[in-house]
Amino acid sequence: MDNFEHCAALVREADRDRYLATLFAPARHRDALFALYAFNAEIARVRDLAREPMPGEIRLQWWREVLSGERAGEGAAHPVAAALLATLTKHNFVATPLLELIDAHVFDLYEEPMAGLGDFQLYAIQTQSPLFAMAAGILGEGGTSPELFTLDAAVAYAVAGILGAFPRHAVRRQLFVPLEALDRHGVNREDIFAGQASEPLQAALGEMRALAREHLAIAQSNLSAAPLEILPAFLPAALVGPQLRRMDSAKYQPFAFEPITPWRRQWLLWRAARNPSRIFRG
Repeated sequence: MDNFEHCAALVREADRDRYLATLFAPARHRDALFALYAFNAEIARVRDLAREPMPGEIRLQWWREVLSGERAGEGAAHPVAAALLATLTKHNFVATPLLELIDAHVFDLYEEPMAGLGDFQLYAIQTQSPLFAMAAGILGEGGTSPELFTLDAAVAYAVAGILGAFPRHAVRRQLFVPLEALDRHGVNREDIFAGQASEPLQAALGEMRALAREHLAIAQSNLSAAPLEILPAFLPAALVGPQLRRMDSAKYQPFAFEPITPWRRQWLLWRAARNPSRIFRG
């Protein structure tokens, strides 16, 4: 198995949505996309692998040094690092956005709560925007400007992610839903950690869904200006609207949310690939 095949296998296991979305991209670009998404999978799962902050910090620092060119030998021997570095070189990407992505994920290692909505949106942009932007750059071969909706796609996608992972975060005593929203609705943090749903909590989570829809609407309004060739980079966002609608149900239980089934997720991605106007529908 070569480096890019390793990346594809990792993405298929760790980020099935982006794996499936990549299959709708031209074959000549898939290796680069898998390298980018495999790097993201490595960073996003540091908390799961390290479990304690210090080992997690060490892992993140290793990636910083690889991207900064300080560990050339080790980077060449690591299949994801080697594939990513080759991709950055091939597409003339600077590593700065990925370094910012790493720095933002330091938050994942600790139990400090997300303070404000502005803090959350910055976290969302730093952790998701580089993936959308670089994927669009790969697909557009450097000739496009995806900034029209990259930031909005990042925020909407991050909201869907943190709401979907809400039970897992609660067990870890992590709060990605900002205190600003929780306090506005009178939510007791300890109730969250105890897995107790309440009307105030439902209201706070509803505010987060409204935030995601606000950003989806902005992205949708700019969609017509986007070159068709870059749209596979944004296909994962086609799952945000359907997930939000499931959470709008009166039966929605934040601590026992049933995600969209794998076959339906695949169908939603296929439908959006055939009709890109569905990508940012809220």
